[in-house]
Amino acid sequence: MNKVELIAAVAEKAGMTKVDARKAVDAMIDVAKEELKKDGKIALVGFGTMGINERPARQGRNPRTGKTIKIAAKKVVKFKPAANLLK
Repeated sequence: MNKVELIAAVAEKAGMTKVDARKAVDAMIDVAKEELKKDGKIALVGFGTMGINERPARQGRNPRTGKTIKIAAKKVVKFKPAANLLK
C-alpha cells in the first residue's frame, strides 16, 4: 500500500473526504517526524512503537575491492510491532 492508497482507505473507513484524509495523514507523518527528531518515542497501542536507535561507528568491508572502510555512526528509526498486530 502506498500513500495514495492509504489516504483513500482512511477516507473510506472514517467517512471523510480524501482531502481531509490527506490532511490527517500528512499531519500524522509530520508529528511523527518532529517527535523522532527530538529522539522521542511514539507508542500506538495495538499497532506498535517507533523510536530512535543509535548505530555506533564500525569497520566494514567494500565487497568490490575488499578494502576495510569506516562506517560512520548514525541514528535510525526502529519499529517494534505490537504483539497482537496481526491477530
